[in-house]
Amino acid sequence: MLLIDEDRLFGALGELAEIGAIEGGGCARLALSDEDKAGRDRVVDWMRALGLDVRVDAIGNVIGVRAGTENLAPVMTGSHIDTVRTGGRYDGNYGVLAGLEVVRALNAARIMTRRPIAVAFFTNEEGARFQPDMMGSLVYAGGLGLNEAYAAIDKDGCSVGDELRRIGYLGPARPGALRPHAFVELHIEQGPILDEEKVRIGVVESVQGISWTEYTVTGVSNHAGTTPMRLRRDAGYLAASVNLFARRLAHEMGGDQVATIGALSLRPNLINVVPNQAVFTVDLRNTDEEKLKQAEAKVAAHIDEAAKEERVEVASKTLARFEPVIFEAALVDRVEHHAQALGLSTRRMPSGAGHDAQMMQRLCPTAMIFVPSVAGLSHNVKEHTEAADLLAGAQVLANLMVELASEV
Repeated sequence: MLLIDEDRLFGALGELAEIGAIEGGGCARLALSDEDKAGRDRVVDWMRALGLDVRVDAIGNVIGVRAGTENLAPVMTGSHIDTVRTGGRYDGNYGVLAGLEVVRALNAARIMTRRPIAVAFFTNEEGARFQPDMMGSLVYAGGLGLNEAYAAIDKDGCSVGDELRRIGYLGPARPGALRPHAFVELHIEQGPILDEEKVRIGVVESVQGISWTEYTVTGVSNHAGTTPMRLRRDAGYLAASVNLFARRLAHEMGGDQVATIGALSLRPNLINVVPNQAVFTVDLRNTDEEKLKQAEAKVAAHIDEAAKEERVEVASKTLARFEPVIFEAALVDRVEHHAQALGLSTRRMPSGAGHDAQMMQRLCPTAMIFVPSVAGLSHNVKEHTEAADLLAGAQVLANLMVELASEV
């Protein structure tokens, strides 16, 4: 069995975490920022030191390829290294660096696989700076055109295309040119289930559908003390009503339905002025596409009704919309087999978060491996996974990849 080196894996995780380090032990490497460039440069250096053929495509995805004995489609793993503004050190990074550790172990053992092994990190998975999220893998899988991706802008008006050029990662390769034999993504769960149930490996069967919408509400500014409630056209009130409605809706629908109002800004944002503008986002997710559509329709109906009552105008913009994804059943079974062969407890489960793997399922058989997140914390500087679980997940990945890479 190919053995993963614990010290090398944890050392790489710690070194990458120093780039964009923030107080509390977390990381801030927003996509295509200077910190992201520095992180990319470090990982590319590691890829080259391992003898990988490094390819950068036109959306900035980076793939390092270890040759096989035959010129066949590669077995690919990977994730992302961009973070949210208050991110931890494992989200995304763990999957990329564990993939590199698989390559290190193969090199150290002087093992050549029949199929090439590829390790990738994709651009702007988080969607924290540019929308949609999973942008790089979505372009790679053919679900988003390059020009549309290049045109996406952040809150400061910087575009994806310009920022790729600025940091030197607008590459020559065509996204999707390298079509994998299979794709396996190793990731922390980012939720509490495995930790609560004391299960070592999550066998991911599916990814929830995601609906992100931004709403801009226009009302009328007025004096907070002199304007009677019946005469107000309060943009902030509508935003608050949607927050409460979405929360109640998720509880009423039950199951896997979740709803979040994650971003909200008011104008003029003064204590004694009725807001004339509110800009807010609605994040809806469900493993069932029809139920997700129901949730979207109910939120939209509430907004229409509340807007009429308050006499405000509402404009909406879709930031991201992805249907639920079911992973390749046979490959999911193999994840479970390899975990149990190592004596690790397993649990089949959906992913509540979006991942690059859901885009790669469009191209090839795909699966995911989860390891526990302590207390379910992620997108948080206190994000943590125990060392033994990190090592266990990487070992499952290694064994599965070697098996897949031996196939004709």
